[in-house]
Amino acid sequence: MIISISSAVQATEIFSVIFFLVLVIFVRRRQDTVGIPPSLSTELKGLAILMIVFSHIGYFLVNDHRFLWPLSSLAGVGVDLFLLLSGYGLAVSQLQKNLTIKQFYQRRLIKLFIPFWLALLVFLVLDLLVLKINYSWNYIGWSFLGIFTRADLYQDINSPLWYFTFILIYYLAFPLLFSKTRPWLSAIIMYLIGYLLIWWNPVQLVNAVHLYRVHIVAFPLGVFLAWLMPKIKNPKFLENLTRGWQSFFYYFSLAGLLGIFVYANTHSGIGFSANLEQAMSIVAVLALLGVFILKKIEFKLFYWFGVYSYEIYLLHWPLMYRYDFIYRFMPAGWEWLAVILYLILFIGLGWGMARITNLITSRPSPTSIVK
Repeated sequence: MIISISSAVQATEIFSVIFFLVLVIFVRRRQDTVGIPPSLSTELKGLAILMIVFSHIGYFLVNDHRFLWPLSSLAGVGVDLFLLLSGYGLAVSQLQKNLTIKQFYQRRLIKLFIPFWLALLVFLVLDLLVLKINYSWNYIGWSFLGIFTRADLYQDINSPLWYFTFILIYYLAFPLLFSKTRPWLSAIIMYLIGYLLIWWNPVQLVNAVHLYRVHIVAFPLGVFLAWLMPKIKNPKFLENLTRGWQSFFYYFSLAGLLGIFVYANTHSGIGFSANLEQAMSIVAVLALLGVFILKKIEFKLFYWFGVYSYEIYLLHWPLMYRYDFIYRFMPAGWEWLAVILYLILFIGLGWGMARITNLITSRPSPTSIVK
């Protein structure tokens, strides 16, 4: 249900002050300041999911697009950030562990599908029992396989799941294309395959391919960065950048990267061409990545959302649009509180889904089997 909102600007100002106050309160000194460690990747995933949630609220859930702006204007950057971190994480893991194709599918696809199946099953049951929506068996079958051929926010069971199909393609192709000796070549091949898919424009994906078109660079770029990062000489030089005269260069670099990020989002290219939109989004992602690599602090709020970012992505839109029980009962002028309550709810549900997933995927140790 579309929410009517009053005093959008004032509500945005109140929420922004509270959000940034909480963000600052839970700032901690960063322990690992070299490269992109798992903690930093998780922090960035938290920022990415917040970008997407804010965008879905500001542009699609409420009737006044001024609500949560400019926080709501970064959904494309959030998606590209997710894709880049996925490509980077898979490549780094494969370089370290060198899993066989079978081992890769067993480990990675289970982690991808179990939370997805849980969320899909919940919404299928809720739609049937509460909203009396009956989906065809054909639609249900393709859905459980992870195939979503369109992204209608108001008609599909869970519109953001177009992303699941997109990332699934990369997951299926990754172990077949990845070369441990030439990761850079693997990145190029993955991009070319994505480009060919867009060029082919299969009829089955005709209603979703426009979304793929503006996000085909990010995942291969993440794979490329996994090869590039270890090549950078003496990465520990960052530890001394805030000392003496070098501090000027450090803060100038941070300010410059933030300036690039703001410029890329202000001139996003949305509505002009897919190539321009994709290029500016990638520029914004790289600038943001540079800021997070350079910074000496850790935003724990982003980290907490990052831990459950995948679960939140799977759950957030149907809960807010189809099953909203917060906005519709919120007094006029208090919509900012609804955002806060939803964010708390998403963290709780994400934690619960992660616990269930761990119970399903965990295997008893040999000792426990004997007992």
